[in-house]
Amino acid sequence: MNLFDLSGRTAIITGGNGGLGLAMARGLAKAGANVAIWARNADKNAAAQAELAQLGSGEIVALACDVAEEASIEAAMAATLAALGRVDVCFANAGISGAGTAIPDITAEGWNHTMAVNTLGAALAYKHVTRHMIDRAGKGDPGGKLIATSSGQSIMGVNRSSDYAASKAALNGLTRAAAFELARHSITANALLFGYYETDITAKADPRFGEWMSRRIPLRRPGDHDGLEGLAVFFASPHSDYITGQCLPVDGGLSIS
Repeated sequence: MNLFDLSGRTAIITGGNGGLGLAMARGLAKAGANVAIWARNADKNAAAQAELAQLGSGEIVALACDVAEEASIEAAMAATLAALGRVDVCFANAGISGAGTAIPDITAEGWNHTMAVNTLGAALAYKHVTRHMIDRAGKGDPGGKLIATSSGQSIMGVNRSSDYAASKAALNGLTRAAAFELARHSITANALLFGYYETDITAKADPRFGEWMSRRIPLRRPGDHDGLEGLAVFFASPHSDYITGQCLPVDGGLSIS
């Protein structure tokens, strides 16, 4: 018996056409889930859809979506339901690295853009996904899972990253509030506070940052993308049904160093 068979379950992953999102999507696809990628880049969407379609028995769709625009989210949700019939899981993963400014150089434009994508984008995705989940619950089919991609920076300090850290701390607050409010519908909400993973974003950073992080992390290495597959499957599966409102560091011990 496969304890983590997700056949018949449908998961949305915002920003799922690369990086951490695509790594998690691979695990869901291998477990048999139907997967809807919501992301902006059409070429990366097509490549992700083609790759994921080869990994499992579920249906894969990739939809153009900018989480900073509610109309785009609403359209993606409608298209997902039209293609796949239901949504059981939403990974609010889409995010940006922030403006990268020191506190004396903060601008309202940069701050608001980071918040619009990293925090409001997740909230609006949850808005439209949970309307569907609550409607299902009212018809005798309760349950749903919300999983946010947060960051260790939400509980730690890093230079020139105040907007990013604040956006992820707010995402943690959203997670706890959602868990409390939506429990009556058997909807759980959790956040994964990722540490240092090598991605397209970190590749643009000063190489010395990666070296410094690897020395500071107790396990002395970046996170491995393959490990994200099982993590995503666990949080999408019924085996995590009694876990809600948690903000879990996934960081090789960085947050305790």
